[in-house]
Amino acid sequence: MDFGGAKLRSNGTHDFKRTVLVVSIDGLRASYLDRGLTPHLLAISKKGLRAKSMKPIFPTLTFPNHWALMTGLYAESHGIVANNFWDPETDTEFHYNSITHSWNASWWFGEPMWETADRADMITANLMWPGPPTTRTGASPTYFIPWRDKVPLQEKHDQIMNWIDLPLEERPQLIVAYEPSLDQAGHSTGPNSPLVNSTLKQVDIFAKEIHESLVARNLTDIVDVVFVSDHGMTDTSHPELVYIDEILGDGFEKIEHEDGWPSMGIRFSPLANASEYLNILITAASQNSEKFDVYTYDTMPERYHFTDNPRIAPIYIIPKMGYALTTRKEGSDWMSKGNHGYDNDEPSMHAMFVAHGPFSSVTKALHIHQSSQPPSKPPSLLSRAVFGTSRRQARDLENANHGWHSTANDVYVMNPFENVNIYNLVVKLLGIEEIAAVTNGTVGFWDKYF
Repeated sequence: MDFGGAKLRSNGTHDFKRTVLVVSIDGLRASYLDRGLTPHLLAISKKGLRAKSMKPIFPTLTFPNHWALMTGLYAESHGIVANNFWDPETDTEFHYNSITHSWNASWWFGEPMWETADRADMITANLMWPGPPTTRTGASPTYFIPWRDKVPLQEKHDQIMNWIDLPLEERPQLIVAYEPSLDQAGHSTGPNSPLVNSTLKQVDIFAKEIHESLVARNLTDIVDVVFVSDHGMTDTSHPELVYIDEILGDGFEKIEHEDGWPSMGIRFSPLANASEYLNILITAASQNSEKFDVYTYDTMPERYHFTDNPRIAPIYIIPKMGYALTTRKEGSDWMSKGNHGYDNDEPSMHAMFVAHGPFSSVTKALHIHQSSQPPSKPPSLLSRAVFGTSRRQARDLENANHGWHSTANDVYVMNPFENVNIYNLVVKLLGIEEIAAVTNGTVGFWDKYF
């Protein structure tokens, strides 16, 4: 794994620097890969790595999680605490679907991986990834194509390959790309619908065509491809409704700001008796513990990492799976048949991770080699020379509890891990760890895989 940074490797006709392609398929629930509809993603994972699942940050929404993937930070750290939310410090509201808001760099904290690569004098490319085109420090990807809806997958494939085919001095070493069609299908018709299954097949073909294009260019030992998603999807076609206006009575009219659907982050008017209405909500939650929870900064579960930011509302109502928060006036007619945003421990909220390239190939070879050694036998001098491993690393790879396990047909499945570790993987692959930003990822998480 000494191929990184500015070092060159030939594909037989041209020199290349180590390259990483990160592709996000919005809403690809981890368990979708077990439906028998993604033979190409599974074939890629057999050549590389697959995780049983990847745990999104809370809230399990698109914009918070795509920025977590880019920066390695929880929502309380990177500042995008929902798809829509109010900021009391600026008295303004963030709307994910408004360029005026979502492209304003002041909303976005943390350093995305393309900014780190830029600081290392690497060329980068961004194909519609959710987030701003320019960060708070003024950094921008070398190439940037803004989001458009209903862009054919073939067009996205061709753009990625156009970048890879550029001359060495113009070619990006980091490419990030985004595809929303599966998430849109899940919201429209639910995760178990024919539309989701047909869209799943289409994105699987997209993955196959990317892989085959890299094979045709003899780049599988040069380009690491990391397929991820931001969250899963659950069926919300017939949820049991929780009427917050009935619970709060006259207090509902005193809500000044409401954030974070399908949860409800509440800020009461300064003139309202917020503590009284909080007690009403807490009592209702205790009487309906199977339906929803109510949290404050002091009681929010630590595993959510969702308190230390003024943009997070001081009272949060979080529905349980199978339930939806609404009012008598709003009802349920406007609700989608599939949704996410629920507890990030829920399996249906979990995302997918599949990787292939020099990183995964070497890791897999190392695992196969070490697994063939007798348990008491340390790595041979040859294995240390070829694979650069230590006895501890070999032991970690052999032990499923330390990271992964093998299944039938030579498939290697990593144990579930948090998506805040993706940033550290990419900077490690690019050989720029020394200048990496501080993240919420686990220090040394990827060491046992190298």
